[in-house]
Amino acid sequence: MSPEVVLFRSEEKKDRSEVVEFCRTLADKLGQGELTLRAGSEEIHLVFPQNVVLELKVEEETKHGKLKKTFELEIEWYEGDESGTGGEVSIS
Repeated sequence: MSPEVVLFRSEEKKDRSEVVEFCRTLADKLGQGELTLRAGSEEIHLVFPQNVVLELKVEEETKHGKLKKTFELEIEWYEGDESGTGGEVSIS
């Protein structure tokens, strides 16, 4: 098993409305099947297959005496694999 290689990483503080706009753009690009991410001089172009795996995770931990909560959304796929797995999640 080969080690994980980070191809692109970005982390920045944003207002919630800015995150909403970013997610809308992300959703539109995902619907089109491809997108390009840019941060400074870094850039990566992604092409998504029709079927992907959507992973959602909510965590909490105490850090520096404060309760930190994290919501992670991960989209994954294997090159050349069009199958998806997992149960259906809904948002309300």
